[in-house]
Amino acid sequence: MDSRNDEEAPLVLVSCEDRKGRPGKSYTRDVHILSISFLLIFLAFGAAQNLETTINKELGTISLGILYVSFMFCSMVASLVVRLLGSKNALILGTSGYWLFVAANLKPSWITMVPASLYLGFAASIIWVGQGTYLTSIARSHAKDHDVHEGSIIGVFNGEFWAIFACHQLFGNLITLTLLKDGKEGSTSGTTLLLLVFLLIMTFGTILMFFIRKIEGEDGKEPVGGSSMGLVDSLVSLPRLIITPLLDVRMLLIVPLLAYSGLQQAFVWAEFTKEIVTPAIGVSGVGGAMAVYGALDAVCSITAGRFTSGLSSITFIVSGGAVAQASIFLWLLLGYRTISGVLGTAYPLIMAAVLGIGDGILNTQISALLALLFKHDTEGAFAQLKVWQSASIAIVFFLSPYISLQAMVIVMLVMVCVSLLSFLVLALKVESVFTREE
Repeated sequence: MDSRNDEEAPLVLVSCEDRKGRPGKSYTRDVHILSISFLLIFLAFGAAQNLETTINKELGTISLGILYVSFMFCSMVASLVVRLLGSKNALILGTSGYWLFVAANLKPSWITMVPASLYLGFAASIIWVGQGTYLTSIARSHAKDHDVHEGSIIGVFNGEFWAIFACHQLFGNLITLTLLKDGKEGSTSGTTLLLLVFLLIMTFGTILMFFIRKIEGEDGKEPVGGSSMGLVDSLVSLPRLIITPLLDVRMLLIVPLLAYSGLQQAFVWAEFTKEIVTPAIGVSGVGGAMAVYGALDAVCSITAGRFTSGLSSITFIVSGGAVAQASIFLWLLLGYRTISGVLGTAYPLIMAAVLGIGDGILNTQISALLALLFKHDTEGAFAQLKVWQSASIAIVFFLSPYISLQAMVIVMLVMVCVSLLSFLVLALKVESVFTREE
């Protein structure tokens, strides 16, 4: 853990020279490019995913379930793939899966959607492990070059990334709302135009990914999280890469929070839009509600990132986000009813805003937490994040047709309580170790 002096270090960069007096390399350019590229890719995919269960009915739900099952299993080997490819190459390759999935929706059938979903599971696993590894690496390099507290830079970089990334819900759904404003989301012409626009946007996002710089010293292998390994050695070490993180009590205490972060996202995509937004303001209102969700997600991400400096700040911020989302689940469980009029429209938008706040907090703070606690196995830590997130998301998509809204809300409420309790135990445990070492 960081020392107390590190925790008291300034949160704002005050010097543009490294410790040897030379100009320090700035990695903020790469954060900007990475963030905008993800925005363009997920602007299209996120909006298409929100409409998947509407425009493709049963096939849409099943294809998303297959996607996240594939995502879960591929995440177990994603850290190895990222180490072999290098984070930049993994990021570029990962974009192809999202492009192919959206393209498959032009002719949705079992023949197109199932293979696209399976491949996207692989692509998603390496792009997200690559993202976490790359962002953590450049944050550490930036902090070292400029002699600034590592925790604050990790928080700032993650805050910017997740804020820009969260805007994909805002812009993607505004595009959906504009192109399908007449409620013709089921028509061939309406959905085809929308998907073609999305494919064009994703192509620009993929091209932009080529312009991020490789991590210094990266030659197809990552210097972060361990030494470079050959293919044979990597395959031999694969079981260890999968199992070792779970032998760490810190990871075990974080797992419920990782799983909940996936559950709450899937709840919004699969249940909230279908059971809350659609009955109140119609299918065409899904885009507007998700735009509100994305806007608050973005604002909260960058704000939470700016206030992140270490474990104490992360604990406080995560607790606030969990309580906010729990209040929405209690509202749905105990008092919410669909009504007409202005309030009938306002209530789903208010819920979307609060759920967006919680999602922004979890995305930013979980990434910062993993980066701070697992410095020697960054790829493995972020792979675990995606394993548990994707498993939770897949469960929701598969159960969605067979479980009531009330039952799902009860599950969400139980999980947010369990995850928060486990996280607080982790915070106390790590803090007590830190205190004894001092």
